[in-house]
Amino acid sequence: MVASGSFAAMKSVPYRLQFVAYVLAMMADNIEHVISYWVVFQKFHSPALAGFAVLSHWLPFLLFSVVVGGLADRFDPRRIIQCGMLLFIVASSGWGFFFITDTIQMWHAMLLLVIHGCAGVLWQTPNQLLLYDLVGPADLPSAVRLNAMARYLGILVGPAVGGVIMLTLGTSHGIIFNTLFYLPMLLWLFWAPVRDKSIAVRRFAVRGLADIVLTIRAIGTQPVLTAMTWLAGLTSFMIGNAYHAQMPGFAGDLGHGDPGVSYSVLLAADAAGALLAGIALESWGRLKGTPRTAIMLAMLWSVALLGFASVRIYPVAIVLLFCAGFFELSFNTMAQTLVQLNAPPDIRGRVVGLYNMAGLGMRAFSGITVGLFGAAIGIHWSLGLSAAALLALLLLLSQRAAKKA
Repeated sequence: MVASGSFAAMKSVPYRLQFVAYVLAMMADNIEHVISYWVVFQKFHSPALAGFAVLSHWLPFLLFSVVVGGLADRFDPRRIIQCGMLLFIVASSGWGFFFITDTIQMWHAMLLLVIHGCAGVLWQTPNQLLLYDLVGPADLPSAVRLNAMARYLGILVGPAVGGVIMLTLGTSHGIIFNTLFYLPMLLWLFWAPVRDKSIAVRRFAVRGLADIVLTIRAIGTQPVLTAMTWLAGLTSFMIGNAYHAQMPGFAGDLGHGDPGVSYSVLLAADAAGALLAGIALESWGRLKGTPRTAIMLAMLWSVALLGFASVRIYPVAIVLLFCAGFFELSFNTMAQTLVQLNAPPDIRGRVVGLYNMAGLGMRAFSGITVGLFGAAIGIHWSLGLSAAALLALLLLLSQRAAKKA
């Protein structure tokens, strides 16, 4: 992995502006989740709907990540991201309308969750390519870590800001107010630096779903890309972030004071661990980025979540979620950086899109492994069994990576 200094990406003024806009957009994303999940949970009390929230949020990544990566190879990624921001605004405004009129029905919620998922797939892969254009390969590891920190900073700040907004404006007007936080990213992209459009390899046609097969074949002979794509797919398929959608249920089962406060604290603990990991990795910079290290960190993440699913003691649950957040950011940022640095330049968008298809798209199925099974056997059992199975699969992947090293 190319070495770079602590917080090296922050030397770039365009990157600093992107970082601020990204934090605000991620905060808005998570404010929407906090408010919408809470209102929908209170109205429908449906673990199955919470599972659908995961499915609808991540299924667009499974179907369209490589396609969007191909579009970003060919066209200006800034405009694709802006389309995503507009869809986020539509989704938040839609929630606000139904909350104000008190006419929300289950199919309304399902539609808005799908719109939100489509917005995300238009945002994430082009934004990762934009990082490469803003800082170049030398400072890319720093940029990836810092953007991951920005993501978790949004998750950490989102519940707190969302709580203040709910108290002052209420859920209905609060989620409409939330649309303002998407505007900095939307507007900054009109002035963001334009990458070199003269590279001929960026003129490849977008071939739709056929790009998935072609990209898989292209990385088949590259062990690093293959291992990291498998890592992303396994962790996302088995667990992903499905336990976030079930967090109101975990908060109620732990029975510690007001469920709304407990819910926010649990989410914040997971985000705080990730934020600390980002700061530590940027400041220390001695953890060598290798496939085996990334897999080991993912194994520690699965152990922490297995513990969280098993305990019924609120303070211990907070500590375990903090550890889970720490390990999740560590292995995710390491894997993403390895993919970007090792991706062939002519198909970087497609390779990053394939990684996101595995790392984000496969989370759609975690809505089944954790969400829908949770409705049948209980969310503690579904998360615990998924974490145990993931640990076994990661052990096999680690042995395979060691043989190819």
